[in-house]
Amino acid sequence: MNARTDQHALARPETYFATLPSGVRMPYVTHGAGEPLVFVHGSLCDYRYWNSQVTVLSQRFLCVSVSLSHYWPADDMSIPGAFGWSTHVAELAEFITALGIGPVHLVGHSRGGCVAFQLAREYPYLVKSLTLADPGGPLQVDGVDEAALPAATIALRAQVADLIEDGATDAGLQMFVDSVSMPGIWRKSPPAFRAMAIDNADTLPKQFRDPLPAYTQAGAAGIPCRTLLISGANSPAMYRANVERLAAWIPSAELRTIAGASHGMNVTHAAEFNRLVDAFVSGVEA
Repeated sequence: MNARTDQHALARPETYFATLPSGVRMPYVTHGAGEPLVFVHGSLCDYRYWNSQVTVLSQRFLCVSVSLSHYWPADDMSIPGAFGWSTHVAELAEFITALGIGPVHLVGHSRGGCVAFQLAREYPYLVKSLTLADPGGPLQVDGVDEAALPAATIALRAQVADLIEDGATDAGLQMFVDSVSMPGIWRKSPPAFRAMAIDNADTLPKQFRDPLPAYTQAGAAGIPCRTLLISGANSPAMYRANVERLAAWIPSAELRTIAGASHGMNVTHAAEFNRLVDAFVSGVEA
């Protein structure tokens, strides 16, 4: 995020709830008509994160943005199932099936990029195209037995979890958001983004206890659909490395970089992000 972000970009639209076979009531918003575009948020976010996409791309597509279980505005604190990326993959598959909108054009950011990636692998019949923006998670490196995030990243996230669980939410969020974007970005973020992050702050320690799976060449080779990889030119190195490696590993992949953007590219550089997604999805349709 940055100070140029539209203050209305993260406003609250009308919310619907889809009751899934697992018992989860998944919050979502929907606009437009046509080919279905489903948006999957990342850490500290929810369906509001995609407002800049939904309001514009809904002129040509059926745009659906979800809040994964445990994220705002969950209406039941006794949500069935534990917090976890694999649970979110299964719930998202249930959601697409329940709404009868598959196969969809799936768009995921950060942690949501990992969820979207795994969905495309496990439920290929539900995904027509895949767009991954700075997908989160470790990258399997040649010669290393088990992929993991850098030790410094793991240590920082442990500090973040401690701060949030001790009630120092603002300090924890500042440390985390600055680490995945750029120093000082939390303080420059608009009030709407900070409010959304605070609404979802309690999911962060849960997330850190549920490490994302590593991206591997064999796993990426199993993505059958056309895939767009988007990175910010100023995104942290681990995200740019994921995008570059996945673009080489996924059989039908394209790579695009947004100049001047960092991790929150779809909000800070919404026009360019929307243009890339629009052109890519329209090409898949053709």
